[in-house]
Amino acid sequence: MRLDSLQNIIPFVQAVEAGSFTRAAQRLHLTTSAIGKSIARLEGRLGVRLLHRSTRSLSLTHEGEVFYRACVAALAEMEEVQARLAQYRQEPSGRLRIDLPLAFGRRCVAPVLFDIAGKYPELTLEASFSDGRADLIEEGLDLAIRIGELGDHAGLVARKLFVQRSTVWASPTYLQRHGMPKDLNDLTRHRLLACGRDGFITPWRLRDENGRLKTLTPRAAVVLGHGEPLLDATLAGLGLAYLPTWLVAGDLKRRRLVAVWSEAYVDNLPVHVLWPKTRSLAPKVRLAVDTLVARFSPPPWEQTNA
Repeated sequence: MRLDSLQNIIPFVQAVEAGSFTRAAQRLHLTTSAIGKSIARLEGRLGVRLLHRSTRSLSLTHEGEVFYRACVAALAEMEEVQARLAQYRQEPSGRLRIDLPLAFGRRCVAPVLFDIAGKYPELTLEASFSDGRADLIEEGLDLAIRIGELGDHAGLVARKLFVQRSTVWASPTYLQRHGMPKDLNDLTRHRLLACGRDGFITPWRLRDENGRLKTLTPRAAVVLGHGEPLLDATLAGLGLAYLPTWLVAGDLKRRRLVAVWSEAYVDNLPVHVLWPKTRSLAPKVRLAVDTLVARFSPPPWEQTNA
């Protein structure tokens, strides 16, 4: 379609919605004659009659109805794009409410949010920490971080940040006393530390010496309900524990932990950022999402510990 045809679309749409050339001319600050000539040029370009016109009435032809609906949809999309571009230019501001997993949120996500808050003084940060799954829409949250399969997340948008990797770890002190396990079967002679609560033990997913993926439920000497005290027990030399790399990264760097089988790392749980579905993201939400994706793709601890 040529440029002059595009320029004639708005007078046509305004004439239909106003119900007359005169009112359309008033809205667009043009003459009635200019509106009529614009629509005539459009009809000539399209080769169809768009309007039935008389001195008292104005109505759409069948072809005009089809074309009018298409024009309205196209103009609405253009308005939405312009609104998005305007939001890109806006400084992130207002309250950003985000729900985070307790340990991962405190250790890995909170520093990213602190960086954001320090750069944008008009932004107010409000973060909650819980291993439960908050209802973003019901609780009025802007964002949430989730570890594990998402399940039903109707009304939400999800973006994967990374996949959590885990394996079995021990302190050098423990290994000096008890030796290194030779294989998965050799775990039975070791003290195992497990994560669990209410009688449920979280299974370990590992690869055997042939690279086959195995799932086992450890017969644990110590069962703790959270990953951070489980890490503390491992550092204290109480036994072997199955932990994610993000949790052990600092202690691994300080050589306080050893991977029992470096080849047995397993990608076991996806980590996502979620937000309520909307036609356009507020600048504060877009900033947080983009920053989190950039920071965890790939995760900084995997760059040194892979």
